[in-house]
Amino acid sequence: MSTHIGAQPGQIAPTVLLPGDPLRARWIAETFLDDAACYTEVRGMYGYTGTWQGEPVSVQGSGMGQPSMAIYVNELFAEYDVQQIIRVGSCGALTERVAIRDVVLASGACTDSAMNRHRFLGLDYAPVADFGLLSRANAAAEALEDVTHHVGLIYSSDSFYNPRAAELGKPLVDHGVLAVEMEASSLYTLAASYGRKALAICTVSD
Repeated sequence: MSTHIGAQPGQIAPTVLLPGDPLRARWIAETFLDDAACYTEVRGMYGYTGTWQGEPVSVQGSGMGQPSMAIYVNELFAEYDVQQIIRVGSCGALTERVAIRDVVLASGACTDSAMNRHRFLGLDYAPVADFGLLSRANAAAEALEDVTHHVGLIYSSDSFYNPRAAELGKPLVDHGVLAVEMEASSLYTLAASYGRKALAICTVSD
């Protein structure tokens, strides 16, 4: 039983969907999973396990930002032997070619967070998605007629209300960054450190 999740061994599936909002986790479980059962409500961060098309899947809330998400990702990988985590959340578009309700599949993540600087003793690290998950998600998105999706870089910021957002936008867009959110960089880094798989799928909300 981990400190912040508190589930028993065997209660969490090898595949976990990771929304930040715990109420979104509950909605996903109740809407899409069969026989969904809640395994945690610790700190109001709901976690459920059920099945989708016969396969076991868990959904776990992770909170906002990289420090909060890193707690849950570390425990899922280290304590519950989770094999792949797919972040499902929202993001803000940085370029006009990405519209509201479009979906961004984050191939890699840049960040203003110091978390990786501490981990790598001041060096820069390039966190990337698992190629297999990214390829499968891209193929699935291409088969959907009513979904516009983009594959590319995302920017994981530690600041939701960033007073320098306007200054940062141009160089990010000039270097191919599509959108901003707050978690993907640490998710990809932790997945790499555990030898596991991860992907961030974000819907553009603004």
